[in-house]
Amino acid sequence: MEVEIVIFPETKVAVIEHRGPHALEHETVKKLIEWKIGNRLMDQSRYRSYGLHYIESADTPPDEHRVDFCLSIDMDVDPNPYGIVTRVIPIVRCARARDVGSRYDNKASRFLFENWLPASGESPSGFP
Repeated sequence: MEVEIVIFPETKVAVIEHRGPHALEHETVKKLIEWKIGNRLMDQSRYRSYGLHYIESADTPPDEHRVDFCLSIDMDVDPNPYGIVTRVIPIVRCARARDVGSRYDNKASRFLFENWLPASGESPSGFP
């Protein structure tokens, strides 16, 4: 998997939090997709998707697994039944990897934490 060090710009995002087993991530993402469609935010070059992974390893207990699924936006999120809120990703130096495989088993974050990070000489920034 290709990894690139980038300076990620400050970005306003709509966020839905996933807490719990990996296997249920897709159910959480489906809520963000429904909200995205309902708000007509379909231009993928303008409204980009991100996953912010807080802890990742094969040893992470399912109840400690945490991911924020995000969509870049240019407005504030109104109250909604999905629990989606407005947040800001700060400017941050980070490692970027992309898994274009199954949405049901994204391997990028696990690869970064378990393989790439220990061999890279880098250390976590404190932000996912």
